[in-house]
Amino acid sequence: MNAPAEGARLARPPYDAALTDIADYVQSALVPSAEALATAHWSLLDALGCGFEALDYPACTRLLGPTVPGTIVPAGARVPGTNFELDPITAAFTLGTMVRWLDYNDTWLAAEWGHPSDNVGGILAVADWQSRNGHPVTMRDVLVAMIKAYEIQGVLALDNAFNRVGLDHVVLVKLATTAVVARMLDLPHDQIAAALSLVIVDGQALRTYRHAPNTGSRKSWAAGDATARGVRLALIARTGEMGYPSALSAPVWGFSDASLRGAPLRRTQPYGQYVMENVLYKVSFPAEFHAQTAVECALALHQEVKDRLDDIATITVRTQESALRIINKDGPLANPADRDHCLQYMIAVPLLHGRLTAADYEDAVAADPRIDALRAKMVCVEDPAFTRDYLDPAKRSIANGIAIEFIDGTRLPEVTVEYPVGHRRRRDEARPLLAAKFHRNVERRFHGSRRDALLALAADPARLAALPVQRFVDMMVPEP
Repeated sequence: MNAPAEGARLARPPYDAALTDIADYVQSALVPSAEALATAHWSLLDALGCGFEALDYPACTRLLGPTVPGTIVPAGARVPGTNFELDPITAAFTLGTMVRWLDYNDTWLAAEWGHPSDNVGGILAVADWQSRNGHPVTMRDVLVAMIKAYEIQGVLALDNAFNRVGLDHVVLVKLATTAVVARMLDLPHDQIAAALSLVIVDGQALRTYRHAPNTGSRKSWAAGDATARGVRLALIARTGEMGYPSALSAPVWGFSDASLRGAPLRRTQPYGQYVMENVLYKVSFPAEFHAQTAVECALALHQEVKDRLDDIATITVRTQESALRIINKDGPLANPADRDHCLQYMIAVPLLHGRLTAADYEDAVAADPRIDALRAKMVCVEDPAFTRDYLDPAKRSIANGIAIEFIDGTRLPEVTVEYPVGHRRRRDEARPLLAAKFHRNVERRFHGSRRDALLALAADPARLAALPVQRFVDMMVPEP
């Protein structure tokens, strides 16, 4: 029997359609809408500001920087807000962890939840590294890459609930970062698909670090890990390393059978720029997004209840099914990571203090026994209408309502908020608040002319977009 010809012996099947569709999208020319580009501008600044604030927390900063302390990579990627100059993979982890640490960056809610700006760590690190090494990149290129990364993560989140099979949403960060970074590295279509297949066979993080009894700080660096891994896999694919065409669909051993209980990776909406245009901002509170409107309700009730806390009999919270499933917690809360994913805690603090800040999740505030006393009085129930409107693509509301009854039988009228201030329907209200949030966070790290220059850029999107990446990043290196 004759041996097969060399070409036939090495022939490989085409890549799964879901992977080639992503490769097609990232290689396509995208003309951003004015809304998408303007939103990307604020998403970038908001992500950087969240990173600047995270540098105030030693639990975050101890994870950052080079693997070998003191190492500097000449012409490497600089990390905004720090003096680190690192290889692009480590820089992506460092910036990605900073952006995500306080759970204060932008958000996407669908069948799967997530934070599209988690991709900024990988995108900006690679863009800065390229820009310092003979491959000119402008900030507009970064904004367009962000629009595409947001779209990949968010569109796949519309139809695929990884949380229901125990997997963490950062799988989508890894996939989106890999795709756009592979394109930034000018990989051909087949190598982009190969890089994406490496993501699929990589093994994915479990959600257990987000839920009792294992809630912990890994949830604050998991996205940094994912965006850094995306950079790493794109660089591996650039070497010509083989891909795995049926990584999704192979019977038994493929991702669908092994991790999704036989379900395919679904997508019902074409890739465009829908996600960037509809992304949610955490404007006022560093709180898990399903609780944002609940915090607004609690703040509205603060003045009426702050002197009557002991007289409260019951606090009834109407919410959506997703909130009940992931942030409805009773019993002891072990650490800040546990508290910022507890609906009752995020309501109790503003009822008590009229505020909710990142510091309010720390042990010093949590030790106040009045917080747990208020938590014990809360009853959380699903409102099916809230759940329907949460899933409705024309509404995408994240509603909560709070009603308070006192021991003497009197009640306060229920306070209900359907759309948080960071929602697309409240963009005009959100923009000045986003600007103020960025201003506060810039002042944490910069002063004088450096601060003024950054704030001026924030107010001039066209000038920021035209800047070479390394010039923008150099503006965010701390002064001696």
